[in-house]
Amino acid sequence: MSNQQLVIENNRNNGNQQQSFECEDIAITVAMGDGIGPEITRATLRILTAAKARIIPEFIDIGEQVYLAGHSAGITPQAWQSLRQTKVFLKGPITTPSGSGYKSLNVTIRKTLGLYANVRPCISYSPYVHTLHPAMDLVIIRENEEDLYAGIEHRQTDEVYQCLKLITRPGCEKIIRYAFEYARSHGRKKVTCMVKDNIMKMTDGLFYKVFQEIGAQYPDITQDRYIIDIGSARLATQPELFDVIVTTNLYGDIISDIAAELSGSIGLAGSANIGEHVAMFEAIHGSAPDIAGQNIANPSGLLLASVMMLIHIGQADIARKIQNAWLKTIEDGIHTTDLKSEQTKVLVNTDQFAAAVIARLGASPQRFTPVTYQNSELQQKPVTPAYQAKAPAEKIIVGVDVFLHKHQLSADMLAERLKRLETPELQLEMITNRGVKVWPDGFPETFCTDHWRCRFMLKAGLTQLVYADIIRLLSLISANNLDVIKTENLCTFNGEPGFTLGQGQ
Repeated sequence: MSNQQLVIENNRNNGNQQQSFECEDIAITVAMGDGIGPEITRATLRILTAAKARIIPEFIDIGEQVYLAGHSAGITPQAWQSLRQTKVFLKGPITTPSGSGYKSLNVTIRKTLGLYANVRPCISYSPYVHTLHPAMDLVIIRENEEDLYAGIEHRQTDEVYQCLKLITRPGCEKIIRYAFEYARSHGRKKVTCMVKDNIMKMTDGLFYKVFQEIGAQYPDITQDRYIIDIGSARLATQPELFDVIVTTNLYGDIISDIAAELSGSIGLAGSANIGEHVAMFEAIHGSAPDIAGQNIANPSGLLLASVMMLIHIGQADIARKIQNAWLKTIEDGIHTTDLKSEQTKVLVNTDQFAAAVIARLGASPQRFTPVTYQNSELQQKPVTPAYQAKAPAEKIIVGVDVFLHKHQLSADMLAERLKRLETPELQLEMITNRGVKVWPDGFPETFCTDHWRCRFMLKAGLTQLVYADIIRLLSLISANNLDVIKTENLCTFNGEPGFTLGQGQ
């Protein structure tokens, strides 16, 4: 279906949409999505229209059909242009076709447009939505661009595959400062950092170090840190311990879905993806193709995402009207199938739910606390300053890790060969397999694959290496018929090692 046809269909379904989006309107880009996407997006737009949201939707095609039409990223150049012009994107869920060769469009959009902050409020709506945690009210702020989601993977040997975890200081500073600014501007009292820095001492260690540095600038906000495993456990059993959680990409992806489910239904959760130039708003659930076309999907996740969008573009008055009408609908027991419980009074489909929210525009909930967004609050929305690069550190090469692919060879046998290849500058210090030290003094119980990390360090009495010294070593290794997979230079930065020890070293 073309964009023009979508506009016509939307106007037909929504009752002359254009009439409601006149004068001082803000253009936004809208993608209907795949699966249940068109149904819940139409329902959301109907509510925005009825609430007199001051927006002009500009429709684009993305997702499954665009992938299958030959656009490997799932998005066309024209769609990119729309996003760059409007800078606001309301996106229905999409389907990535099965099979290799298709990258996640969500990740592509977030990274290409610099949408570094993923904001996911997780709130319980008890007793109308069943939950074990009726007082749950927290926000997860997830770094959105780097970590393992860099998507840099390699097959290195017959037995070993690699995924690079990239954590940058600019990425850490931006997301952590955003979390503190969000807490301050939204009246939140505590920010919790979740990391695994006891294991990943350099990557997660950097994230926590930056958290401490920036946190010192916010003495009015309580701060704490959890290792991600026990933090996730506490989130599942005692979510009231948390207010704002800031974490890296993968951890945030996992715990935000857990928290949304704990609140009662992942179908109620909306999210914002915020960048310095563009913002994207979406439900956190997928396209649910198994129920597509049946008019039974719950549009609440996308609707609550659109509330976040309205606040972002300066229409808090409309956001307040819509969210209070939605709360009134829920407490009146008007529910879609996924929310069916003893509190349900009327079971409705997607269109009927949208109609029920529209009928309550201007009303306030009685059991829930009405939301009180004010346009003046938008002057306090989180704004993070541009990253200021630090002065370069003094970087000195002191060694090299050489990764080798070798079958049917013990660590001792490999060490014996490599010792003969030492140069006047470099000597073999350690061999690891899957990160565990296997030479010298390895244990016969340690299971080894065909992937060996061989650490060569600067010989005593020397102060630094040049890259030509490493090339000389690699030439000797190659001439000895050893398969070099990759190398990593070992450097100090202002005298501090930029590498970790092997496990057991």
